[in-house]
Amino acid sequence: MEVLANPEQIPDWRRALAGEQVDWSAVLGSYRAQLDWPGAHFWRELAAEFPQAKVLHSVRPVEAWWTSYSATIGKHLHERHDRPPPVGLKPWFDDLEDMIGRQTFGSTVLDKEAAIAAYLRRTDEVRAAIPASRLLVFDVAEGWKPLCDFLGVPVPDRPFPQLNSTAQFWESVGAADPRARTLFRRLANRLGLGRLAGPHLGIQAVATQELYMASRLDQLAVF
Repeated sequence: MEVLANPEQIPDWRRALAGEQVDWSAVLGSYRAQLDWPGAHFWRELAAEFPQAKVLHSVRPVEAWWTSYSATIGKHLHERHDRPPPVGLKPWFDDLEDMIGRQTFGSTVLDKEAAIAAYLRRTDEVRAAIPASRLLVFDVAEGWKPLCDFLGVPVPDRPFPQLNSTAQFWESVGAADPRARTLFRRLANRLGLGRLAGPHLGIQAVATQELYMASRLDQLAVF
C-alpha cells in the first residue's frame, strides 16, 4: 500500500531487487518500522544495518498460510496480466513476481509445494540468524500479550484487531485504498509508533511470514 501510494520509493526498491547496493537509511527515510514485502525480502540486510532493531517473525499453520496467500498475493500476481497495472508500473509488478516466485520460492508464485517449503525454510533461517534477544516468533492468535511483552509496552484495553482478511486484501489491491491505509496506521498509533513502511499489495503480515524491522528497540509493530 505504502509503495504504490508513494511511487517515488519504487526506484530504490527496484535497485535493491536487482542486486545493487542501496543506502537503507535513505530508503526507509523517516519510517520507524518496516513490514511485509518488498522490505521483508531484505531481512538479513536490514537486520545488519539496524543492529538494535527488534525483529518480529509472524507464523501460522502452514495450510492456513497457503490458503490465505494463494487467495491474495499469489492470485493477484498470477492473474495480474489479465488486469493491467496502472501506467508505468508493469516493471515493478514484474520485479515483485520474480522476487516472490523465483527468488523466494525458487519456482512460480502459485507452486504450493515450493511455497510451503520456502515458508518453513524461512522460519529456520530466521531462528538461526537472529539472536533470541532480538526475535519474537509470533502467531497473531496469541493476541496482545507476547507482542506487548516483547516491545515493553502495556497491553491495550481493547480486542486484538483483525485487519488481514482476504476480502480486505481485494478491496485494497490496485488502488492503494485509503481505508486500508487508515487501518494500517490505526494500530500503529495504538502502539505509539510513527510512520510505517508498508507493502503495495495490502496488509499481509500473517500470510507472508514477514519480518518487522525498526531502528530503535522500542519501535516495531505487527498487524
